[in-house]
Amino acid sequence: METTKLEMLKEKALNIRLGALEGIHAASSGHPGGSLAIADILAYLYFAEMNVDPANPKDENRDRLVLSKGHTAPALYAALAEKGFFDKDILKTLRKFGSILQGHPDMKHIPGIDMSTGSLGQGFSAACGIALAGKIDGKDYRVYSILGDGESEEGQIWEAAMFGAHYKLDNLVAIVDNNGLQIDGKVTEVMNPTPLDEKFAAFGWNVINIDGHDFDQIADALACARAVKGKPTAIIAKCVKGKGVSYMEDQVGWHGSAPKDDQYEQAVAELKANA
Repeated sequence: METTKLEMLKEKALNIRLGALEGIHAASSGHPGGSLAIADILAYLYFAEMNVDPANPKDENRDRLVLSKGHTAPALYAALAEKGFFDKDILKTLRKFGSILQGHPDMKHIPGIDMSTGSLGQGFSAACGIALAGKIDGKDYRVYSILGDGESEEGQIWEAAMFGAHYKLDNLVAIVDNNGLQIDGKVTEVMNPTPLDEKFAAFGWNVINIDGHDFDQIADALACARAVKGKPTAIIAKCVKGKGVSYMEDQVGWHGSAPKDDQYEQAVAELKANA
């Protein structure tokens, strides 16, 4: 990847992490761990991959993103604000009464949100339906859905996987945030869904394993997904929960805890210093 593009993506990912933390800190609640984990993926999707236009958020030919792990909405909100769908100052109103930015994505009130999600497992099914609708309507838009590895313990995920392969939804990409942790501990100890790659392959998907923080690998995987015909693609992205903040990284306690003032200041300083 050329240096200018890489530097741009790093800057966007940094801003997404900072925006997500700003909202969570202002709200004194939210999910920082998973939000920080998917920032690089969101940066690439919104600034290098997806066909979306903030000036026309309901364009019927736009690419769609469904955040199936809806509790990591702070990162998606930050990406949308960075892209220009709404003013960045609105991030500070996260989870506040009357704000458009609630704890989970709301397609009725937030520009750029393609599906309301929050109940784990259900967003992925909706993404499959959106992709099938595109096929039926003869549209060339693509659908991307970000899942959690803990979410993949839901049976509905695998019903959707069967559906996607059966209907040959090659316009659909599932990206699994494989960070190894969920609210109650290690994914492998709560209800082990691994090996995720072999499971998706068994359901008939094209499967790619990547480092979810490596922009070159993200780029190559999405290019491969575009090239594959006749089946959907699952990208199993190895990510670090709390990526970029030393005291949050790989710590299950930061799944759903907001940083206090001093912790927030440390997080911002670390992210900027390591940018």
